[in-house]
Amino acid sequence: MDFLVAHGLDIFTTLLGLWYIYLEYKAHIAVWIVGIIMPALDIFLYYDHGLYGDAGMAAYYTLAGFYGYWAWHRGKGREDKQTLPVTHFPRRYILPVACIFGALWVGTWFVLSHYTNSTVPWTDALTNALSFVGLWALARKYVEQWFFWIVVDAICTVLYVQKGIPFKAFLYGLYVFIAVMGYFKWKRLMKADCRS
Repeated sequence: MDFLVAHGLDIFTTLLGLWYIYLEYKAHIAVWIVGIIMPALDIFLYYDHGLYGDAGMAAYYTLAGFYGYWAWHRGKGREDKQTLPVTHFPRRYILPVACIFGALWVGTWFVLSHYTNSTVPWTDALTNALSFVGLWALARKYVEQWFFWIVVDAICTVLYVQKGIPFKAFLYGLYVFIAVMGYFKWKRLMKADCRS
């Protein structure tokens, strides 16, 4: 019973995370509903384990969930109001996104290393910066968004084991595998969207 009390939030958010990745894999709009609830709870989980960057990122995820739902539902401003299709990441965004990523990584590292007692500021900042751009790419339904998550999930798996969050570590290890499969699933969805 003590184990369940100690890890209850970890277990519950892990179950929500499994549902989230299933919905993301299917490119189902309900991913954003779960994507609002789960990170709102993760704020408390991560903060309690000294992952302040991840707690801040979870707050961003919560707010971004509303934007993602709106963007997918509205269809990227298309006049026909159909659901946003899966597309490729535009090349013209590579340099600006790389610059934003770098600024976020360094800025988050600076805040974590100078204003918190974080023991993993560099890694926490890295996963946060990658997650920020990855979530933006997910909201735009770019197939390459999966690449961001493969890297983030692999790093977080190790980080969460080190920080004593075993169920989240398991979830993120599973995310790596699902993200690879998700990339190929979305490529098929993209081809199907192009044919219709």
